[in-house]
Amino acid sequence: MSANLKSVATPAVRERVSSEEWAVRVDLAAAYQLAAQFRWTDLIYTHFSARVPGAEHFLINAYGLMFDEITASNLVKIDHAGKIIDDPTGLGYNEAGFVIHGCVHEARPEISCVLHTHTRAGVAVSAQKCGLLPLSQHATRVIAQLTYHDYEGIALEMDERTRLARDLGPTSKAMILRNHGLLTAGESVREAFELMYYLDCACQIQVDALSGGVDNALLMSAQAARTAVEQFERPDRPSVHKDWPALLRLLDRKGIDYRS
Repeated sequence: MSANLKSVATPAVRERVSSEEWAVRVDLAAAYQLAAQFRWTDLIYTHFSARVPGAEHFLINAYGLMFDEITASNLVKIDHAGKIIDDPTGLGYNEAGFVIHGCVHEARPEISCVLHTHTRAGVAVSAQKCGLLPLSQHATRVIAQLTYHDYEGIALEMDERTRLARDLGPTSKAMILRNHGLLTAGESVREAFELMYYLDCACQIQVDALSGGVDNALLMSAQAARTAVEQFERPDRPSVHKDWPALLRLLDRKGIDYRS
């Protein structure tokens, strides 16, 4: 970490938070590091957040760190009014992050984690009039619950929060921000990450498939799409318990620090 940042005393941060908060910090930091591995980053921009268990606070990245610099200890804790509760690096947070993430955490108390990205494929599909099409199995993971929010400019205006929450709706966990990027939400970091993985892959596949011409694209039948949706949403799907540990092992094998 660069010399102009505050030093982060890992034990001090860990000792002043609950074990439940620390576990969420570790998972959220892992999500940032995995995003760096999957190339979901956009310089120091975009943001992931997670609710602090048992408190009206959420965690978000320090504004100025690359995703591969983020660890459990250097996350910023803020409240639902945007007040900083804990900022180990002193870098503050991205205002657009508060606008986008704060409204979701406020409107949807069951949501624990929100991810927002600006990947090339995600932005490309966000700029396509057709939106996400049922072109791939990956698309069926999210397409049934996908919502859309029209572009209003950089998300710095507080009154956009009302429209963002409205457009996400009461049950959706995936949204395309038109001409902007992607958003997923989950009751855990794992769920939000899985949804983003499928949504971004579906966008990549769509860009590739449509490069051969719209008339050459083969849409799946409505029945096949419904079947795949039901299969993905079946109770106690085995991968729900298997994918996140596998992803953490990937980071561990590479010697990537996210737990400190």
